[in-house]
Amino acid sequence: MRTETCMPADMKDLNEVLSYALYDIRYASDHNFAGTVIDGYEEAAALLCGPAALALKAAEEELKEKGYLLKIWDAFRPGRAVAHFMRWAEDPADVRNKAVYYPHIDKKDLIPLGYIAARSSHSRASTVDLTLVRADTLAELDMGGMFDSFMPSSASDYTDLTAEQLANRSLLKETMMRHGFVPLAEEWWHFTLKDEPYPDTYFDFPVRHISL
Repeated sequence: MRTETCMPADMKDLNEVLSYALYDIRYASDHNFAGTVIDGYEEAAALLCGPAALALKAAEEELKEKGYLLKIWDAFRPGRAVAHFMRWAEDPADVRNKAVYYPHIDKKDLIPLGYIAARSSHSRASTVDLTLVRADTLAELDMGGMFDSFMPSSASDYTDLTAEQLANRSLLKETMMRHGFVPLAEEWWHFTLKDEPYPDTYFDFPVRHISL
C-alpha cells in the first residue's frame, strides 16, 4: 500500500461526466456525523478515476430510462479526511450528533466495530456513496435508513424493512453491480468499482472541482 499526493491523470469531475445526477456532498458542509467541514473538502465536488466515472455514467443512463436519477453524497475522499474521521472518533467529548447518527452505540466503540477506519476505499478514487431519486419529483427513494447511519440497518443485506424499502435497495444494488461495482456489506449506499485501477494506492489531494 502506498500514498500519493498527486492527482492521477485520469481523474474526472463527475459534474462533467454525468448528465442528470444530483449532489449533496456532505463532508464539504457541517451536515454529517462530525458536524463540521471535513479536512480536504475545499469544494463540494465529486471526483472519481476515469473507469469508475464511465461505469457510473452507464448506470446513470440505465436508471434514467427507468425514471430514476443518482444522488451522490461522496466519491473520492482524501487521506487527510480519513485522518480527520479518526481524530473525531477518538475524541470522547464531541458527541454533538450522536442522537442522529449513532444513538445506540457508545462513541468509543465506533472504531472497534469498524464504522470508522484508518483506511478508506474512497481514497483509491473508485468508490462512490449514493442513492436514488425519482426523476419526476426529485424525491429520494425510501431505503429504510439514512446515509452514514452507524446502525445495523445500514448493512446492505439487512432485511427487517418494508417491501418497498427492500425493492429500492435492490434496484440500486443490482444496477450498480451490472455496471461493474461491488457493494460494501456494512453500507447499502457504498459501491467500489470491481476492477479499480489503483487497488494499492491511497490518494491524498484536496477535493475541488477539476477545470477542464
